[in-house]
Amino acid sequence: MSDRARTAPDLFALTGIRSSKPSFYPEFRNSAERLRRVIQALDRISAALVRTHEGSEALVRAVVAAAADHLSARWVAFALVDGEMMDAQPRHLVLGPGGVEVTDRAAIPEEIWSHVERVAAADLAPVDHLHAGRGQHCHVAVKSGCTTVGSFAVWTTPDREIDATDESVLRILAGQTAAALQNCALYQRGEALLRRSEALRDESRRQAEDLAERNSQLQAAHEELFEVRQHQVLDEERHRIARELHDSVTQFVLSAGMQIELCRGELTEPSQIERLDTAKDLTRRAVEQLRSAIYALSDDAHGERTLPAMLERLPGVHMPEDLRVQVRIGGHPVPLPAQAEQSLFRVAGEALFNTAVHAQAEQALVQLVYRRDRVVLTVADDGRGRPEDVRRRLRAAARTPSGEHRGMANIQTRARELGGTLTLTKSRLGGLQVQVSVPLPVEAPA
Repeated sequence: MSDRARTAPDLFALTGIRSSKPSFYPEFRNSAERLRRVIQALDRISAALVRTHEGSEALVRAVVAAAADHLSARWVAFALVDGEMMDAQPRHLVLGPGGVEVTDRAAIPEEIWSHVERVAAADLAPVDHLHAGRGQHCHVAVKSGCTTVGSFAVWTTPDREIDATDESVLRILAGQTAAALQNCALYQRGEALLRRSEALRDESRRQAEDLAERNSQLQAAHEELFEVRQHQVLDEERHRIARELHDSVTQFVLSAGMQIELCRGELTEPSQIERLDTAKDLTRRAVEQLRSAIYALSDDAHGERTLPAMLERLPGVHMPEDLRVQVRIGGHPVPLPAQAEQSLFRVAGEALFNTAVHAQAEQALVQLVYRRDRVVLTVADDGRGRPEDVRRRLRAAARTPSGEHRGMANIQTRARELGGTLTLTKSRLGGLQVQVSVPLPVEAPA
């Protein structure tokens, strides 16, 4: 061979064909065409398998469409075994000519539908085989590990031959489909678990916030209950002391005053009478101090300090058990100076005290009415008191301050200090009615 022949480019290096015989070039073209189809098929398979996040239905439709497109198939059937991959949907899918999905049972050939039913029933004997040639069909099992979970079946057109390359592509597609379906199920379960965990996290956060709020409310309620219990104990003790002062000490002092008055009537010596007057005045002052102490103990320092609230508490403080006291509030309450409300409260207490001690009454009514231009406080009873007798004694007490009926004189003084008037009349209950009328706005007493 000449040097020119030896240095000529090798035909195989240029074309991949060792011979220039005419039969080798068509073989080369067929190999290149198969390689191109395989690359395109693998590209379609990759595009189908990456749709895992869209769910199993989108994944199944994509891989079946990829198989039909690769083989230019007349019919493609995909089916899963009952009881396997229960999360995957649909359980079977059939594509007819033109890649159109067929759902009508009557429109599916018996051979194809029989294959779908056998796969669903796990009758897998005829599944994994290849009918080569033109216009034939190929069955490829879909396996997960060593377990067959489904099948691909492809029926081609007469001009489309199924070769070993096509079978390899289908087996790759079947194997990757099983793995993709498992990944899809895991992805869907993970998404569900993530949503569930987020929901549980939100619920736990809401429960924690609710628990913290309830704990705060419980703590506040506990503190309030403890404070109320402390106030209740203090109130009970104050009321007990007030009752003791009223029922025992005050009565003894009043009895001492009466004995002094009796002794005074039997004496004629001016110096002795003067001393007894002094003693009687001291007993009167002692009674007034006791009354003030009783009122102070009866007034709940921790409760509401408005006049209506104080009057509402007055009947249960130091009244005799046989005297029923009712309190009524009328009109729209307006705020008054604290000293004015205390003075009106003392007026009501003095009047009720006189009713309890002197009137022999069974019932009494305390009424506070807020009018447009004045405040009217009325204490009425069904006792034996007569307005004319009380007015006469009140005038006598003003001329000679011997200590008698100082409670009524105190009521009159308080009414004047507030710029109001005192009226004594017959009550509808049958006894005495004491009424103090104070014009608005009320000025605090000096």
